[in-house]
Amino acid sequence: MISLSFIEFITDSVYILIPFLYIVGAILKKTPKVKDWVIPWILLTLGMVCGFILTKTFEGSIQGALAAGICVMGNQIYKQTAIKRISDKSK
Repeated sequence: MISLSFIEFITDSVYILIPFLYIVGAILKKTPKVKDWVIPWILLTLGMVCGFILTKTFEGSIQGALAAGICVMGNQIYKQTAIKRISDKSK
């Protein structure tokens, strides 16, 4: 049985980026001068730089990009299912 999970593609040394990037994204979301559309780009760049710093390889940059993707996708899945369903029920 084939199981594809994003977590399988990320090395152990880069796991810490997932909660870190999520927290940075939450902070940026509350910053009035930062537009919402810029946040994923900031997280992508920060993830790639931090991934490179953690691993000292180009592959680390790719790992950081995957970590940023998991953060952004996870946040959107949460917002689109949990929060949106609650707001749809109240209508």
